[in-house]
Amino acid sequence: MSDPTADLVFTGGPVHTGDPALGRVTGVAVRDGRVVAVGQDAVDELTGPRTEVVDLAGRLLLPGFQDAHVHPLGAGLELAQCHLGDSTDAHGYLSTIAAYADAHPDAAWITGGGWSMEAFPGGTPTAAMLDAIVPDRPVYLPNRDHHGAWANTRALQLAGIDARTPDPVDGRIERDEHGNPTGMLQEGAADLVGSLLPEATHDEQLAALLRAQSLLHSLGITAWQDAIVGGYANLTDPTPAYHAAIDGGLLTARVVGALWWDRARGAEQIPELIARREATGRGRALRASTVKIMQDGIAENHTAAMLGPYLTGCGCASDNSGISFVDPHELPAYVTELDAHGFQVHFHALGDRAVREALDAVEAARTANGHRDTRHHLAHLQVVDPADIPRFRALGATANIQPLWAAHEPQMDELTLPFLTAERGARQYPFGALLRAGATLAAGSDWPVSSPDPLAGIHVAVNRRLPDAAAGTPAFLPEQRIGLAAAVAAYTSGSAYVNHADDTGTIAPGQLADLVVLDGDVFDGPPEAIAERRVLQTFVGGERVYAAADA
Repeated sequence: MSDPTADLVFTGGPVHTGDPALGRVTGVAVRDGRVVAVGQDAVDELTGPRTEVVDLAGRLLLPGFQDAHVHPLGAGLELAQCHLGDSTDAHGYLSTIAAYADAHPDAAWITGGGWSMEAFPGGTPTAAMLDAIVPDRPVYLPNRDHHGAWANTRALQLAGIDARTPDPVDGRIERDEHGNPTGMLQEGAADLVGSLLPEATHDEQLAALLRAQSLLHSLGITAWQDAIVGGYANLTDPTPAYHAAIDGGLLTARVVGALWWDRARGAEQIPELIARREATGRGRALRASTVKIMQDGIAENHTAAMLGPYLTGCGCASDNSGISFVDPHELPAYVTELDAHGFQVHFHALGDRAVREALDAVEAARTANGHRDTRHHLAHLQVVDPADIPRFRALGATANIQPLWAAHEPQMDELTLPFLTAERGARQYPFGALLRAGATLAAGSDWPVSSPDPLAGIHVAVNRRLPDAAAGTPAFLPEQRIGLAAAVAAYTSGSAYVNHADDTGTIAPGQLADLVVLDGDVFDGPPEAIAERRVLQTFVGGERVYAAADA
């Protein structure tokens, strides 16, 4: 007869179940990786001599966080290379690069990245800056959003980039007044150099994935959607690393992989995506059930696709309204066919034109195929036209938000707002409007673009200010704030919905025991203190995958 007692119990709540029918309870019991009971009386009955007891003692138990848009392998590799993500200062970047080059004299390339555009005038550093410290080896450093890269003269020479090199259709080579490349490569132009980089070894890739997983677990993240699985620009395809981690019993997170849509091709790639879905998937550990379509770029370099033109430095309308990477006339047919084959489509859509193009494609799929349970989602949503807000609920399209970006900071205040019309600038990151219109919200980080810490993201979603904002910093479009419960839901049940992981995201009997313990009750305190909370323990399927030293 099997032992009816629990393997693991949490007592002394509070427990935020995320389930409206259960609300908050004080105890949870787990057996065989799933929640078997909630409520203190039921938990007491299931506690036996071999049950592990976690006394919450007033600390908060939540469903495990899920990141709906993240790049773990790339982030893990970047952390081991010339990592520039800990500063926003040009002098600091150059000192770090010089120190890294000195410490790695045998490195054929100096690469890594993570620098912020606001550190340089116009967001564009120059090759000459790098030449002064590393003249003899190629240097290639993507910025923090990976929509552009900084290269030295040696790297440009190896790629054959000079004044005669045309811009690729999906990018731009920044040039001086004589047409010579300055060292900044935007969007698809970055791949002219990035494609020359030596690929990370198998061991380096596996180590990078595990490095990333360890960090994500320490932040309470139990599952994620990898937003690019496949070959894209100079990013390493994470598939072999995932397979090695699974085969070695080392992947402890639950992962959905978004297969990359090659924007230089059309519907002829769909049979290949179907085959890759089968070849990539590894049961519950890794499902490749999604296709990622990057529809536009970013606002800071004026490649996000807008319904109207960007402004120039003088405040006049320019002749540029951004780039639609996939032909919007062809996109509906592509999405309709993907939907018919059971694929979820994960759109990168920042500008209001890209958002509309993505929603039009979802509408075409719904019209042709009916409302299939494919759960398409649009990530980033920097600018959304008010007419498109109600379409998310009507079409069953999830709003996949990156809350950390919805705040006043130099990249917003110096490189974005001055180049958008006042009307368009006031429509950024409309979390509140989407929620009020009935849209489902999921949440992610886009790490390494920004911090993967869900508590920091929740803080900004609620406050519309960064956790370390200086006193007096105004909230960014405060009418778009959302409540704490809604922000937590976006990082738990909302992302679980996107990931088709319906037995996660809440704490209820029958659900998988993917859980996180915080050091205090995030609901019991001022909103300004949300980001001060930290993760003490993380569990996946009832197994502890992270514990702080003082847990």
